Amino acid sequence: QVQLVESGGGDVHPGESLTLACAASGSFVGINVMGWYRQAPGKQRELVAIIRSDGSTNYDYFVKDRFIISRDDAKNTVYLQMNSLTPEDTAAYYCYVEYTTGTKGWTRYKADRWGQGTMVTVSS
Repeated sequence: QVQLVESGGGDVHPGESLTLACAASGSFVGINVMGWYRQAPGKQRELVAIIRSDGSTNYDYFVKDRFIISRDDAKNTVYLQMNSLTPEDTAAYYCYVEYTTGTKGWTRYKADRWGQGTMVTVSS
């Protein structure tokens, strides 16, 4: 079982920056994918950014020039640095982790986990 603790959400003004963090703990062999999704009121949850164990990343088109995702594997933590925030970035941000629970031969057993969400509100 993996536990995720998110931090860093809050209220900011347009143009400001905010950094989210999500720390994973528990029992796992390794963390494969770490990422952030968000859900605005009345909308579906959408991908913001993910980072894989090899360091490769994917970003939503509308944030790729403003947000930076990174991970510290020594701390099992993923960060999302959000710059030039706009009111359209207002949403609940959810941490996502896919991890390996065990291996048998060439087979890796995987599971995933969502954080509880942290609210980001951008308004003037």
